[in-house]
Amino acid sequence: MRTEFLRSWKVRTGLGGILFFVLLAVLGPWLVDALLGVDPRANDTSAIAQPPSGEHLLGTNQFGEDVLAQTIAGARGSMFVGFLGAAVGTVMAILVGVPAGYFGGRVDAALNFVTNIFLVMPVLPLILIVAGYLQGTGLWVIALIIGLFGWSGGARTLRAQSLSLSGRDFVRAMQMLGERGHRLVFAEVLPHLTGIIASMFLHAMIGAVLAEAGLAFLGISDASAISWGTMIQSAQTQSAVLRGLWWWFIPPGLCIALIGTAAALVNFGVDELANPKLRTARRKTVRRTAAALEKTGSQA
Repeated sequence: MRTEFLRSWKVRTGLGGILFFVLLAVLGPWLVDALLGVDPRANDTSAIAQPPSGEHLLGTNQFGEDVLAQTIAGARGSMFVGFLGAAVGTVMAILVGVPAGYFGGRVDAALNFVTNIFLVMPVLPLILIVAGYLQGTGLWVIALIIGLFGWSGGARTLRAQSLSLSGRDFVRAMQMLGERGHRLVFAEVLPHLTGIIASMFLHAMIGAVLAEAGLAFLGISDASAISWGTMIQSAQTQSAVLRGLWWWFIPPGLCIALIGTAAALVNFGVDELANPKLRTARRKTVRRTAAALEKTGSQA
């Protein structure tokens, strides 16, 4: 399974894209300082709203700030919110969904009650209200809010899968041997949910990046922080679209689209390997392709 996972071109391409943006987020400030020699917040009054040129590769915005430097620096803010929000949401989904499905009974009733409350809540309005009250508190709070309000759907999926696994023979055998419940949950049941959890994390990461961009676009974000969302919001307030300043809003939007595409490719690859029907169809396709190539080679 692990070998097939790494051989999938979708997985390799997707992981490569995600790794690129992770490295950009980690090394971004150094790249901006060492390669560009430009402060993302510096105002060049001699180059206001200038198109891409040799001096400013992606042009400048209305305030004379270098767009390329801001795009690189913004990767850290957006990826930080994406990973932290996804981590918080995924951990909460695991802690609520897996025990609920495995133990059943009163534990399931109590945890499922909490999950149902969060499922019926209007998540986006709640995020807007809470983020509005906590406006200006930084990307940490934005990421935590997104994670705390976005776990219920994943918990419901993990509950259903854990409920199915709890009746399997290997789990019953471990129960008969006297294995403790908490160890069965995290050592026997949880490893079988790795593919689902990985897909859930990637989906939550993209959702968190988009949510941060949406909150920033609506003006509910830390104005002092640099992220792709704050760049798009700044371009919107300065009417960059109407003025034809495409180099201001396209780079951050394109980065969000690319990270979403990379995560989707990994999800498709994981689904092909985790889903038995898709895995069987993929193996048949590989065998047919190999047989056709062998036949062509023998004829030549």
